Amino acid sequence: MILVSHPSGNAFVRAILAGFEEAGQLHSFHTTLSFRQSDWLVRFAPEPLKNDLLRRSFDIPPERCVLHPGRELVRLGSARLGLSFLTGGKEGWASIDAIYTDLDRQVGDYLRACFADRTATPGTLRTPEAVYCYEDSALKTFQAATELGLKRYYDLPIAYWETVHRLLLQEAERLPRWEPTLGATSDPPQKLARKCDEISLSDVVICPSHFVLDSLPDTIRKEKTCLVSEFGSPQASAIPERAQESGLAAAKLRVLFAGSLSQRKGLADVFQAIQILKRKDVELIVLGSLIMPLDFYRKECPSFTYEPPRPHDEVLNLMSTCDILVLPSIVEGRALVQQEAMMCGLPLIVTPNAGGCDLIEEGETGFLVPVASPEVIAEKISWFADHPGRLASMRQKTRKKAEALTWQDYARKILNTCLSRQ
Repeated sequence: MILVSHPSGNAFVRAILAGFEEAGQLHSFHTTLSFRQSDWLVRFAPEPLKNDLLRRSFDIPPERCVLHPGRELVRLGSARLGLSFLTGGKEGWASIDAIYTDLDRQVGDYLRACFADRTATPGTLRTPEAVYCYEDSALKTFQAATELGLKRYYDLPIAYWETVHRLLLQEAERLPRWEPTLGATSDPPQKLARKCDEISLSDVVICPSHFVLDSLPDTIRKEKTCLVSEFGSPQASAIPERAQESGLAAAKLRVLFAGSLSQRKGLADVFQAIQILKRKDVELIVLGSLIMPLDFYRKECPSFTYEPPRPHDEVLNLMSTCDILVLPSIVEGRALVQQEAMMCGLPLIVTPNAGGCDLIEEGETGFLVPVASPEVIAEKISWFADHPGRLASMRQKTRKKAEALTWQDYARKILNTCLSRQ
């Protein structure tokens, strides 16, 4: 039986929970908040709020979901009331970092209490045999698990911190005006030390891509069991009908960038590529969260169409009106948007650092481009604009490639590794 923890939950956490539950191996899931369709707050909430609440829903029995809501409720309330001193920076009482570490502490306490109760009254409480935790919320849990003799599985969703810092510091030097969008370059030393301690206490490190695996220090790869399990793709039933159309949807090639508007995702290189091209038959659509004021991005590239964040089904609708996805990331784990776009029939122009090298068959499902190479990006966008007749067959191949990757396989691969270690 495996205890899983994550502060908020997402597609890959849900896949893990479903796989462990189906196999009868889920002891409990520890998170901050969880809502169900039947909850009174969900039933009476206005539609936008209802959608937000149901993003925190998990398809497991309620008794297996253990909630630790305190700081997350304060964070959400503070955001609406403008109390930024509680949530701001890395030190706020209800900051993201504080929520991660507080959940970790509470799960560690829960483990010790479980085994203390079992010792007091043997056989009355089933205890976990392993814990499955994510980066930045694993240290206290792993310390307790080590004391109790439990196996420790560490999910690393992005490249190892040393690689992240090296690549982003290089970007800050190459494009200093984009440095405020990079984020992780300002992590305090204690947070970095915590990451080192977490991974050192793990038994197995789970990576979503070979890029993440290759980012690990040699000592970790030699001492630990390291597994690559690629994310699944959205179900075909979730894809809008327009994704089945072939060829260009309009006179212009619609190029989509989707993700936070950061140079970590390579947005500056996309802008430079569009400026290099100066083609009237190419249109750039940028979808994602602003990190800087919109004027900052307009000064870099005046001609793009900005689309703000939206619910996932509306993201897929927008994707289905576009022709290709461009994501020249500097550092990722495995950008899930790649497979979402492919399911909508969009070939890719991506870097190896986006974590999806296995998705690319050159000239068939898209192109790999080097990091920090706007000239090469421009060349590949131009290729698509010059070969509109190739899009129909490429759409079919990209969908087929993405469909082969399922969340069931993702969870099964991880579960099999966990069971083989127990």
